Amino acid sequence: MSMSSDKWEIIHIPGNPPISPGQQPTVNILASVIDPKIANALVRRLNQIAPLEHLRHVKRVCRRHLESGKFQLSVILCPACEDGRDVERMPEDVLELVKSYQLSAFTAKVCKYSATSKEEWEEQCKLWPTSFHPPTYNIEGISGFTGDQSKVVFNFMMFALELARSDEGQVVNAAVIVDPCANEVISSARDHVYSCNTPKNDCIKTSSCQHAKSMAFHPFANGSSSFVELHSFVDSQKFASISCLQPWEWYIGQPYSSHWNPLRHAAMVAIEVSAARDMRLFPEIANNNEEEFTLREVLETSTASPSKKQKTHSAKFVNEEHSSSIAFYSKADRPYLCTGYDIYLAWEPCIMCAMAIVHQRVRRVFYAFPNLTAGALGSIHRLHGEKSLNHHYAVFRVVLPDEVVLGMQS
Repeated sequence: MSMSSDKWEIIHIPGNPPISPGQQPTVNILASVIDPKIANALVRRLNQIAPLEHLRHVKRVCRRHLESGKFQLSVILCPACEDGRDVERMPEDVLELVKSYQLSAFTAKVCKYSATSKEEWEEQCKLWPTSFHPPTYNIEGISGFTGDQSKVVFNFMMFALELARSDEGQVVNAAVIVDPCANEVISSARDHVYSCNTPKNDCIKTSSCQHAKSMAFHPFANGSSSFVELHSFVDSQKFASISCLQPWEWYIGQPYSSHWNPLRHAAMVAIEVSAARDMRLFPEIANNNEEEFTLREVLETSTASPSKKQKTHSAKFVNEEHSSSIAFYSKADRPYLCTGYDIYLAWEPCIMCAMAIVHQRVRRVFYAFPNLTAGALGSIHRLHGEKSLNHHYAVFRVVLPDEVVLGMQS
């Protein structure tokens, strides 16, 4: 289906792939109708002897309204056995409780996983009540952005897209870290995997054919079908320098060179710039025993095209005038990494960049173009939905108008 658009749009990318409410996986449990008078004592005892370790989203007690106007309580005794011999395999403590209260066990189905949306939760409760805990990030930003909020998002995304264009006609990835409270750009960077002393065209030449071939089917259009058909756009090698699209190409297709740094993707360099900014504003962060990098040095390398340095962009968080007037902030104002910040990327990040963003405690990630070869936030993987991580951010894809998408080829 064509997703070409004549307007901007912000789409939330959930941490788990959407599941049709009617297709949610279920497991069997053993339950029993109980007298409301014994509910409290029975539930306390069951929680001790048969806790629902892998079904914590499922409520222990189910209350159903009967046609007579009364209600009926049922309680989960324990998970059912896979072999179907449920009562025989019931834990001894649970079986003793069943006999003590003269309960009659029956088999019921409950949803195996917790709901990721209100719609899923409503469908789950038709089988058995479950708990629904909305994500910890700002729900307002997911259910819909106000007009003013949308304009801010679109403006910063345009800044990232403009930054992604290099002087040689190549397109690289770009990252912009923003403080949403002040609508201030904290740092910005392009891909910088090539040293500024390396003739980039020679580096690209060894692998551009393979790269172009793998990218020919890629929906760069961010939803615009017209962009997918622009094979000449790929043939021109304009996208051959986007690091996150082929994060392993430096190993597979490139001869080793001291001028080639495969880790300096746009997001990584933007994080480095943000850290340099903090060291400048809060000098106590810097270790006196280590060489301190000046903000100007980092900014120059971060915004340089792959083959040569460029001027610091006028829209970045600091320029020469502003740099000389920055006052040192108090320790109480010192940020912890990038906590609460947003990051805007032209292309969906790879696993390395997405994990670096996790470590920086970023609040929201916005990207324009999907990454079907190595995308970590929706296209291939959904790192932001990994429960084992100690930080989670909200992810949004910014669908661009066709005129903006087509402008990337010119």
